[in-house]
Amino acid sequence: MVDRFAEVAQRAAEEPADLGQLARPENQQNDDEDDQQLRYAQTKHRHDTNAAGDESQGVSGPEGRSGRGEGLVRSSAVVALAVGVSRVLGLVREQVFAGLFGAGRELDAFVTAFRIPNLFRDLFAEGALSAAFVTTFARWRATEGDAAAWRLAARVANALALVVGLLVVAGMVFAPGVVELIAPGFAAVPGKAQLTVELTRLMAPFLLFVALAAVAMGVLNTHGQFGVPASASSFFNLGSIVVGCGAAWWLAPDFVASAWRVGDGPAPSEGAAGRAILGMAIGTLAGGLLQLVIQLPAVWRSGYRHRWEMGWRDPGVRAVLRLMAPATIGAAAVQINVMVSTNFASALGDGAVSWLNVAFRFMQLPIGLFGVAVGTVALPTAARQVAAADRDGFRSTVTRALRLVLTLCVPAAVGLAVLSRDIVGVIYEHGRFTPRDTAMAAQALVAYSFGLAGYANVKVLVPAFYALGDARTPAAVAVFSIVVNALLAWVAVHVLGLGPSALALVTSIVALMNFLVLFVVLQARVGRLERLVPALGPILGGGLATGLVAAGLRYLLPAESFQARLVLLALAVPLAATAFVVVADLLGLAEARSLRRRLLARWPGSSADGGSGAG
Repeated sequence: MVDRFAEVAQRAAEEPADLGQLARPENQQNDDEDDQQLRYAQTKHRHDTNAAGDESQGVSGPEGRSGRGEGLVRSSAVVALAVGVSRVLGLVREQVFAGLFGAGRELDAFVTAFRIPNLFRDLFAEGALSAAFVTTFARWRATEGDAAAWRLAARVANALALVVGLLVVAGMVFAPGVVELIAPGFAAVPGKAQLTVELTRLMAPFLLFVALAAVAMGVLNTHGQFGVPASASSFFNLGSIVVGCGAAWWLAPDFVASAWRVGDGPAPSEGAAGRAILGMAIGTLAGGLLQLVIQLPAVWRSGYRHRWEMGWRDPGVRAVLRLMAPATIGAAAVQINVMVSTNFASALGDGAVSWLNVAFRFMQLPIGLFGVAVGTVALPTAARQVAAADRDGFRSTVTRALRLVLTLCVPAAVGLAVLSRDIVGVIYEHGRFTPRDTAMAAQALVAYSFGLAGYANVKVLVPAFYALGDARTPAAVAVFSIVVNALLAWVAVHVLGLGPSALALVTSIVALMNFLVLFVVLQARVGRLERLVPALGPILGGGLATGLVAAGLRYLLPAESFQARLVLLALAVPLAATAFVVVADLLGLAEARSLRRRLLARWPGSSADGGSGAG
């Protein structure tokens, strides 16, 4: 495995630096694809002209690069806002689950059953399919025109419906084997494995809904519409909460009613918790359908008209599949590593899987706000720059995206680590979620926070490789990281006898390794990303200031109750964030200076002027 990884890395370093060449699909084996490349060359001038006028994203000169940067920030802000709302609703959804079920048998079963659908959701909505489709669809629009692009979208959707439909049926049939593979420790707890199998079968159709939703998202993103597709996940969470709670009340009203009066009144009937969790699974399925349906009007307005035709030999479909196959492995690395953690945590007793899930839920907020949002917006720009052989523009886009993600993720990681117990307590310590559950989940959150910058920046680097037409390198790195993660997790649990937080720390270490290797290989491919390293000092300095302010306030205001924790967080979060901006600005970080100016501009009579920041 290591030899194969080294071979891929060496090949990446030795390939020509011509981005136009790198963008072309590998191993072209038929005349149709050769014709596509010829037509692409013939229409390159028209494509460059269109790209130059799109959101002020010119490909030459400092003004063009400045326009690109502003466009990236603006569009990233739109996506970040939508994703942020979705993540907050996701926290509300998890809070409902924790309050109803606590960290026990039922929640462990649901979290495990949802691992496979959630893996596909990440792959499709934020990973391989989205990146592969956007890259190919954008090129088809530029080279073949809208009619060919719409035909490609329809054929990809039809192919996905068929393949994913078969996967859904297979998932239902082989659910017992899947559960045994993911969580072998569940068999030791009476009824836990069987409940997980039932939930897996019930939520299997979620895969089909999210796959088709990803095609809709790709179409809209390519047309410069980022808000609607990014908001779709909010409707998934809303549907999950509203329909799920309604179904749980319908199936087990006594259990739901007793959730927030533990110890008072009659006990719920036997099996009520299992029925209630089935109701929440129904809500999850409804949320997945809503995530697709909410995008359809915008897709229709963009000009898409569905055609019921298959096109397995269509060069565009084949290009998507060729890019997606290895890309699936690359994009799946984090979720597969989390799944490996679930496998080992299943042997650590009731609650371990839920603690890890609660902790990683807090990671999803900054990953979505920063990594996914910036990566989503940067991918179409990077793909256009590769097509135009604009190596300087491509490097500038990737560097700007990485700097932006690091600027946001480092203080977020520090804050999550220092305030972990208070954050988990405020959100989750209600109903059947106990103080012990809070303490265990907080330990896991501290361990996960060490890898936040790695998690989020992988969401930027992997699409950068896709834009270059290279999905094999991220796949090779991902496979290597999965093997390392499994080995370290086995040592942590079975050799050292450590608990769930050790599994979280292993996942963080592997995520950072994944990011660093991808970064080194990308630099070998396209040249040095010169403006990234000088930013590390100011970012780390600001992160230190964030930690000192948060820890100081936590020392001065020790909090155990909900109200005290809420007051602490209300003070610590804005003050720690301000400390980061001030210190990073003083140390010369341009992103911090820009943020300071934007904030000061909102205050009447204040001056946002200052010297020019480094980097």
